[in-house]
Amino acid sequence: MRADLMALTTDALAALTNRGLVKRAAKGIDAGDVPAIVTDADGTVRAEFSDGVRTSLPPGGFEAADCGCDAVGHCRHAVALVLAYQATAQATAQATAQATAQATAGAPEVGGPVAWSPGDFTDAQLEATVGPRALAAARRTARAGYVATVHRPTAADPAPRVDLPSCTIRFLVPHDLGYIHSDAARGATEAAVVLAVWAFRAADARDPSAQRVRVEISTAAQAPPTALAAAADLANELLLEGAVHATGLLPAVAARARALDAARLRWPLLAVDDLADQLSAYAGRSARYRAEQFAELLAEVHARHRATAGGAASSGVLGTDEPSETPLRTVRLTGLGCRVGLAGPERTADVFLADPATATVLVLRHRWTVAEGEPTLAPAARRVAGATIAALAAGHVVTESAVRTASRRVRLPAGRLSGNSVLPSRGDWDELPPGILAKDLATLSTELDRLPPRLIRPRVDAESVRVLPVARLLSLRYSPGDQRLDAVVADTAGGTATVSSVYSSASPGALDALADALPDARYVSGVVRRGRGGLVLAPLAVVRGQDVVVPDLATGTGTFQTDGAGGAAADDDLGLALDDALGLLAELAHRGGRYLPPTYADRLRGCAATLTTIGLGHCGRALEHLAGACDSEDRLVDAWVDAQIRLLVTADNR
Repeated sequence: MRADLMALTTDALAALTNRGLVKRAAKGIDAGDVPAIVTDADGTVRAEFSDGVRTSLPPGGFEAADCGCDAVGHCRHAVALVLAYQATAQATAQATAQATAQATAGAPEVGGPVAWSPGDFTDAQLEATVGPRALAAARRTARAGYVATVHRPTAADPAPRVDLPSCTIRFLVPHDLGYIHSDAARGATEAAVVLAVWAFRAADARDPSAQRVRVEISTAAQAPPTALAAAADLANELLLEGAVHATGLLPAVAARARALDAARLRWPLLAVDDLADQLSAYAGRSARYRAEQFAELLAEVHARHRATAGGAASSGVLGTDEPSETPLRTVRLTGLGCRVGLAGPERTADVFLADPATATVLVLRHRWTVAEGEPTLAPAARRVAGATIAALAAGHVVTESAVRTASRRVRLPAGRLSGNSVLPSRGDWDELPPGILAKDLATLSTELDRLPPRLIRPRVDAESVRVLPVARLLSLRYSPGDQRLDAVVADTAGGTATVSSVYSSASPGALDALADALPDARYVSGVVRRGRGGLVLAPLAVVRGQDVVVPDLATGTGTFQTDGAGGAAADDDLGLALDDALGLLAELAHRGGRYLPPTYADRLRGCAATLTTIGLGHCGRALEHLAGACDSEDRLVDAWVDAQIRLLVTADNR
């Protein structure tokens, strides 16, 4: 009996081919078009269909299938061969089981995922499968260091998988390297398979029982990242000069970005790129500039530098293993909504697309500028890669030419040869994998608690996007003063989360559409964070019945009904105090440490007293220390960085 073929589930077959082929093959088998199955002595399975087509599948993987039909690539006959073989083998096994039922009475039933680890594969097996060149490439990556997240099999997802920086690898058949799914294009998968196996080895050595393990692997000691130290020095100068006076430092920022790129320090590079963007926005008087974001980026550069002090370079902090771009093979993506932004004449639309095969969420960003006097086209009607933003955000995207960046942004080339197609969605989000679909809010809360601080995490755009099933809506309230709509939803286990959305001129109909959809919601997608003593979700889309409602793309009605205005959800004294303190620190980054007004230190002390009074004593002392350092440039920089990092970490975990 071919154990590899028996282990192939319909989901695994869909990952290796596509779901349409699996459905067609299964439909043919159910209709009685069952091929004659013959197994050769060497294990090759052969099938002959009623239309005369002959198909064979030798050991070694699904790619080795050979079929006499005219299909290019995978065909339904190869899938039907597997399904027919499984049916024949199961019938034989059932007959054997019935014959020996009395002898096996009382034996325990075996169920659930097979307990195995891809870390058991040897390097010799890997080399025989992927070749010496791919093995050598993997060793070069390991010397530089890389980060991976290992997911062991569960009843919901029996295929072990590894999230690598460039792609996700799934091991579909236990103990067999011939059945592996990767979302990377051919040529990039082979070395990734080796890295995934090594990640499983490291996870098995660290914690063999945990369902999810994050590992950092490096086979060579790394020198202290001098390019990052230079970037931290530049951040010091930017802090002292402030965004107001730092326009002349833009060439230095560009030089530091080039040095970080050459050193493959991907995450610090993206932070410095964002700093340059903020400085350019301020110089151009663009509404895209925000003092709070500028201050956070300065703190991020320092946080990553401090986390790697003394040469303890961490790939997860620096992103040394991250390729700038990775071409993807044919993928089917599910739209999870859209976020529309507005900054003067500039418009942005971030479309969030889930890849169920790899349990990741990608972001498709579209940016455009509206010229003065030009009629404004609604964001929902704008076209990207041959489809409207509304269709992308609420449908299914099948593409053969997508490219994924290090930060999980995705680019869909346009044109006739792009291979993109968009299909409508019926809101079937129950098929999303556990990494995206959070059925248990308590488990999701624990998962967020275990994350490292955001300032040193990998810069993944949609890392906190989740889909929450809604069992019932507990309350719906509108706060006129904050122009905020808050809804408390519960899951089937009684866990709760607050869906919170604030009015934006970029999407004037969002609150109306959200209030209309939530009472009948089955699912809600959004960006999840800790706040107000629990989980808070900034919504992206709502599934109501079989419709996917995207609030940011909706037209307002102004007729929604709520349980009332204000309420406990609007009161967040701790959050307001932290926001005030962070605003005060952002003022220093905006003005510059060399240009502070005489009253600044006293304002810091007043804010410190407020924080101490509400129980944030460490934050209060950090502001007191900064107030005492305002007369010294040398002490000011370190004191500001200390305070900014502490307050940001506290705000993220309140």
